[in-house]
Amino acid sequence: MDRHGAYRWYILVLVVLNNMFNVAIPAMGVSVLSKEISISLGLSVVQVGLVWGMGFFPGIVTSLLGGAAGDKFGAKHVLVICSLLLGLAGAARGLVNDFSGLLLFSFLQGALTQFIMMNGFKAASQWFASHELGKANGIISAGMGLGLLLGALLSASVLSPLLGGWRNVLITYGLIGALMSVPWFFSRPAAAGPTAGEAGVSIWSAVRHVTRLRQVWLLGAALFGVSGAVQAVMGYLPLYLRNIGWNASAADGAISAFNLSSLLLVLPFTLWSDRLGSRKRLLIIAAACIMLGNVLLSIASGSLVWAAVVLAGCMRDGFMALFVTMVVETEGVGAAYSGTAVGFVMAVSQIGNAVAPPLGNSLAGLGPSAPFALWAGLALFGILCIGLTRRNRRAVTVEPAAP
Repeated sequence: MDRHGAYRWYILVLVVLNNMFNVAIPAMGVSVLSKEISISLGLSVVQVGLVWGMGFFPGIVTSLLGGAAGDKFGAKHVLVICSLLLGLAGAARGLVNDFSGLLLFSFLQGALTQFIMMNGFKAASQWFASHELGKANGIISAGMGLGLLLGALLSASVLSPLLGGWRNVLITYGLIGALMSVPWFFSRPAAAGPTAGEAGVSIWSAVRHVTRLRQVWLLGAALFGVSGAVQAVMGYLPLYLRNIGWNASAADGAISAFNLSSLLLVLPFTLWSDRLGSRKRLLIIAAACIMLGNVLLSIASGSLVWAAVVLAGCMRDGFMALFVTMVVETEGVGAAYSGTAVGFVMAVSQIGNAVAPPLGNSLAGLGPSAPFALWAGLALFGILCIGLTRRNRRAVTVEPAAP
């Protein structure tokens, strides 16, 4: 494997496109199509929140399993199989006739999504040397942001009228995602990296080691709050704006502004963190923006909603990119346990992603903007957890413990 050849950029393009067409665009498509779906299937606001949250619930388990499967079978093989299955599961959502069917296929899609995400990062780490890996992961994060933006812009306002409704949009997205398995099948396999056994520690020993670290639990709790707030807003915002009288193009424009602001700031924000040398401080600032944006959404009206949307979304991707770096740099983690630690905090965050949407949506009976107040409280909880962590002064190298 040549880590300095041009082929590594082809692999990175595949990772970015796979994340866009199998994860980001379909996810945002469901969000902006939620009003149309709810009318077609007769769903309540709480049921819409359950469908959105159900996509994250299985990730509580599959965030850990996705990385383990890649270590055992290779990232390429996992991506070939899971790209096909994820695309088909996504397409099947366009064929359902009731709430339970939509919930089932949302669950399956959420389970497979983590396999795609974890092994996309694994493939990048196999093909890019350490001094380029940060840049590669930044491009992956930016690609996700672009996919979310395109899903918001095109799904309801352009593709639904063009293709004849939400069902055909989801079927089209699913078939495109399934076709992503083809270039992965014909791609070159990466040279095998060290497995957990070769590193001298089993998967379960690594999990036991990571779960003994207080800081990892604090970071997991922080992501539970912040990620839960962000994902809940992404699912509810288009429906909320339509319910308060915004037309479709304005509502889609608002969620597009949410995603565009995040896309534009992710690379400058992460580069600034390298210069400043205080990831903890910047994480608190980013989470505070998310919290204040939700506070403003709970009270704003008219044109002020646009400012609230941008404030709530502008730090989403930057927060996540910086957060993963802080997890890896935590004392006791390092390179030996980075995959397990990231998988663990992501698993904890999926609990927040799953429960925050329906919990917040259930407050809509008190007023359409009431859910945002709850999600602001979740972001505040995340800030407090980050504040309790110790500052990581530099990346650490940890030797794996004996199994």
